[in-house]
Amino acid sequence: MATNRLKILKFPDPRLRTVAKKVTKFDKSLENLAYDMLDIMYKDNGIGLAATQVDHHIRLIVMDLSDERNEPMYFVNPEYKILDNHSLFSFEEGCLSVPGFNEVISRPDKIDLTWQDLQGNTHNDSPDGLLTVCIQHEMDHLEGKLMVDYISPIKRDRIRKKLSK
Repeated sequence: MATNRLKILKFPDPRLRTVAKKVTKFDKSLENLAYDMLDIMYKDNGIGLAATQVDHHIRLIVMDLSDERNEPMYFVNPEYKILDNHSLFSFEEGCLSVPGFNEVISRPDKIDLTWQDLQGNTHNDSPDGLLTVCIQHEMDHLEGKLMVDYISPIKRDRIRKKLSK
């Protein structure tokens, strides 16, 4: 089970800007990292966490959108494309790497998602609602992008200063 050795990086830590590498080895260490990430995500009351946020720069996301916190999801090497018939969905997002700040961000509401599970099996789905928003938010982390990149530079600097104290 989880060893609690992970620490969530906080903005403006430059490691959050690292682009994650594809996972090629599906073994017990990948599973252990995923379970540890889930544990720290639950402790910090998050609903999603990318490996980049815990200074592991691989394409791994953990998520649990259930009220009971008992439906963990694992996305390895996720990729998505925005569907042609999408509209924009605005949602107030928060981020464990930018604690205490929420921002309304508009994202496409329809995507086609392909990913692997912890054993390396490939899956495809077209999620909607909150899952679509969370996938895009966490995948931004894998590309070195943060929710603060969607807001004005003035607001971003204010957040940076508050979190640097």
